[in-house]
Amino acid sequence: MDSGVFNLAVNPVHLGLGARVIPLDLFTGEPEWYEHYAASTSSDGIDGRLVTMHRFMDSWQSWEVHPEGEELVLCLEGALHLFQDIDGEIHSVVLKQGEAIINPRGVWHTADVDGTATALFITAGMGTENRPR
Repeated sequence: MDSGVFNLAVNPVHLGLGARVIPLDLFTGEPEWYEHYAASTSSDGIDGRLVTMHRFMDSWQSWEVHPEGEELVLCLEGALHLFQDIDGEIHSVVLKQGEAIINPRGVWHTADVDGTATALFITAGMGTENRPR
């Protein structure tokens, strides 16, 4: 990152207190990566945000929830069929290129992908939980 240019799909960023943007270590997707991220940014509390970009070729294998805040999902390429479990009722929407949605605080969500899709996520990640689909 000598030039300041980086690939968000490889190196996510943390939006922290004081309007800081902090590039993060190489993203592995492993639980240890998330644990390190949570520990190193915990002083920002629920106001910190994780910004990631992911390319999907398969549907998600789990549901996730962000109990401490909302999540913005922006489809950059392809289409995501997003499902939200709101008070026990499944709501679904198809996001196409350029379209976005907010996953509300405490709402379990997952997605299906037909082909490939790329999405940008701005997540209040503190306390994120996962469950099998």
